[in-house]
Amino acid sequence: MSKVKCFSSFTFSYLTRAIMLARTLREAHPGWELWAMMVDTPPPGVDATAALADFDRVIYPEELGFDRFSAWLFKHDIVEACTAVKGQTMAFLLDSDADQVVYFDPDIAVFHSMNSVLDRLADHSVILTPHQVTPNSTFGQVRDNELTSLKYGIYNLGFCAVRNDETGRSFANWWARQLYFACYDEVENGIFTDQKWCDLVPALFPRVWVERDPGCNVASWNLSTRRIAITGDGVILVNGSPLKFYHYTKINSAGDIMTEKYAGDNVEIMEVWNWYKRAIKKVQVEGIPSGYWHYGRFDNGEKIPKSVRVLFRSRDDLYAAFENPFCTKGNSYYKWLLREQPEMLTKPSSGGFEAI
Repeated sequence: MSKVKCFSSFTFSYLTRAIMLARTLREAHPGWELWAMMVDTPPPGVDATAALADFDRVIYPEELGFDRFSAWLFKHDIVEACTAVKGQTMAFLLDSDADQVVYFDPDIAVFHSMNSVLDRLADHSVILTPHQVTPNSTFGQVRDNELTSLKYGIYNLGFCAVRNDETGRSFANWWARQLYFACYDEVENGIFTDQKWCDLVPALFPRVWVERDPGCNVASWNLSTRRIAITGDGVILVNGSPLKFYHYTKINSAGDIMTEKYAGDNVEIMEVWNWYKRAIKKVQVEGIPSGYWHYGRFDNGEKIPKSVRVLFRSRDDLYAAFENPFCTKGNSYYKWLLREQPEMLTKPSSGGFEAI
């Protein structure tokens, strides 16, 4: 029987979602080893061991040997950082006794066994799931779905499965290198975090399986072509196939709008969506501030604007000069900003300076 190691990458602000991923995965696959890649440090007063008890192992990115870790991480916002570490984590887990390594985004819930999908790794080395597996017909649907996929990536990297063979390891190492080089939300430059890189994968690597099962990676971006039904004994079907996993992207925000738009008379979609909303409320962990991310602020507590990160990553001289740009003491990037670009950091207030 294959040994599967599964991981997710997230911060404490996404902990409730990660807990639901772990619990639904555990129910579907009790034999899988579950890892948390925690791109964060716990808020004061939060017991990280207790909070992450649903995972078998917890690792932090600084354990994986990233070159100039603090300077490199500073270049990324929270979403970019959580995706930038995925390739290196996958390579790390493949350099172990795992036969297969699987990645899931934390905002995914697993409903049925994934064995029929992972069975493809008997003859393939990498499994990807496309955003779209059925063509849309109306202009509005094409605009929302196909055109969006062309901008943000053909494959949704909320899921990826790799076999521990030469090709699987080559893919993971290549992905890790590309993400270290550029894992940014810069659609205008042809990059969307880790996703756009994988448009190249079927051309660069052999034995890549494109999983077209409509029960995989169900989300707002493909509801226009997928219909959900719930049988009398509670089995959830998508176009007749058992629902393997649902991707609850941007729940309680833009995801609600797109889900309601495409659910139409398919009320079962809203049942699956609203079940998740109730579920994550039940697993709230006390003491985690809304939007918390340790790396979202300088060490003086001031919030780091995205523009400050973009400037740092776009200027080779700044990247070379400051080993730890989170630091505000001494000859620091923060002091340089106050001197050279103060408008990027702060705005006047009655109390002196106020973080934007």
